[in-house]
Amino acid sequence: MHHSEQEEDDLLNASGALVPLKAMKRNFLEDLFLRAETQTVFAQDIIFDIDSYDNQHVYLLFGEVELHYRSGHKEHIQAALNQLPLAQEQPRQCRAVALTDATVLRIDSDQLDRTLSWSQIAQYLMSEVSLQRDLDEDLDWMHTVLNSNLFYKVPPVNVEQIFSRLTPMVVHSGEVILRQGEIGDCCYFIKDGSATVTHYNEANKSIEKVADIAAGRCFGEDSLVYEQARNATITMSSDGVLMRLEKTDFLLLLKEAVVDEVSDKDLVNMAEQPILVDVRTEEEYSAGHFALSANIPLNLLSIKKRLLLPEKAYVFYCNSGRRSRAAAYLLGKQGYNVLALKGGIDGDSLSNQLVTEPGYIIRDGELISGQ
Repeated sequence: MHHSEQEEDDLLNASGALVPLKAMKRNFLEDLFLRAETQTVFAQDIIFDIDSYDNQHVYLLFGEVELHYRSGHKEHIQAALNQLPLAQEQPRQCRAVALTDATVLRIDSDQLDRTLSWSQIAQYLMSEVSLQRDLDEDLDWMHTVLNSNLFYKVPPVNVEQIFSRLTPMVVHSGEVILRQGEIGDCCYFIKDGSATVTHYNEANKSIEKVADIAAGRCFGEDSLVYEQARNATITMSSDGVLMRLEKTDFLLLLKEAVVDEVSDKDLVNMAEQPILVDVRTEEEYSAGHFALSANIPLNLLSIKKRLLLPEKAYVFYCNSGRRSRAAAYLLGKQGYNVLALKGGIDGDSLSNQLVTEPGYIIRDGELISGQ
């Protein structure tokens, strides 16, 4: 879905108030909005119907909507007063009818969840590396890797491993790095310098310039993902430094890491009852969370993990299991006793167990009432 620059700016500005979009870094939002859809609806139009599955987050950007529940209950929603997606549960528990002409934003729920995970892990990793004084000189380029297009291809849990698998390579202006038609055995990340992308057009036998790319850009990964020949030639337009990622390493990064998980049913049978930790954003937690749980957002895990005791058992949860798997994996490697709730809240349709009363905080590794 392509938006004009003005529409893109309007969406980015509107998302500053929307939950959980407001927690995302700008470049991740921009990527998400490439596939989002804004829709104008008219008074009395049905935005979604009861019992339907659309797997979308639907936000009201402008206008007023009424939610009609099976019980006869009606809820009036005004865009300016509502930051949450409309009646998010799937299948839909109500019908949404436009009371006035309105604008809605539709985002694929899985894409939103994945992008949010990436964004929050990027923030977590930046916190982690900024605490390691010996990495100071690499901070800038690590930051660049975390904001690059390479990041979007790799499961969020594996991102931390990218750094250890990249090897530096000094290159010179005019050097051809990739040739169109070749079979790919690696991809590259530009740490320093710039390059030109060209494509040979078979029809009119001419070489066409496609783009200029600079530091922060990854290239060559598509032929590894799709097992296809290179579709363009990349030539350095300046001296520079590339970071090379071998195909075998790249394919390893594409595989989901093994994370210790526990199902909702097994949770109640555990010998020692673990402490539940919600790793979603503060606003998501406030909108509905498990009764006996505390909130430590994934992006703040680096600075807040000191609240947890390594010897205590914790179960992390989120909506889909994606963020909690990443959190459990990252802290598990640091010696914490953590599991992820398999499938998250949505997996076993646990949303009817959520409460909105004030939650708990963790002090000395234990749950304490936050009131």
